[in-house]
Amino acid sequence: MADEEMDVDQASSPSRNESEMQTHTKATAVRSIEGWIIMVTNVHEEADEEAIQDKFGDFGEIKNLHLNLDRRSGYVKGYALIEYATLEEARAAIDGAHNTKLLDQAIVVDFAFVRPPPGKGGRGGGRAGGGGGGGGRRQRSRSRSPVAREGDE
Repeated sequence: MADEEMDVDQASSPSRNESEMQTHTKATAVRSIEGWIIMVTNVHEEADEEAIQDKFGDFGEIKNLHLNLDRRSGYVKGYALIEYATLEEARAAIDGAHNTKLLDQAIVVDFAFVRPPPGKGGRGGGRAGGGGGGGGRRQRSRSRSPVAREGDE
């Protein structure tokens, strides 16, 4: 059954090891459309793209780098998204930069897109679509209330 659940990326590369795709929380990394995206958190507010490029460029060619800025202050919001073409480059960046310092602040590095570990994150797993269960209940309660009041008068 594990072979049936294997995604296209794993099937195309039989040498790909499941441990290479595991995050620090034992979830399984998932490839984005064009590459492997890692998330760097606890980024210093004064960091810039050059500092990120210097730190993570040694692990492989960075295809894309996104450093989100706060609109009011102009400072970094505290995270960066970095895209590598290969799993090996992304894994090297995670292993090499996790819990290291960037501008005197310890950063946390892991895969950005993950599939939860087996047996975890199963809340609501039986519903198709996954979202909207709570929204539907709220909407029904709102629509009943005015109708019930109008009918009582």
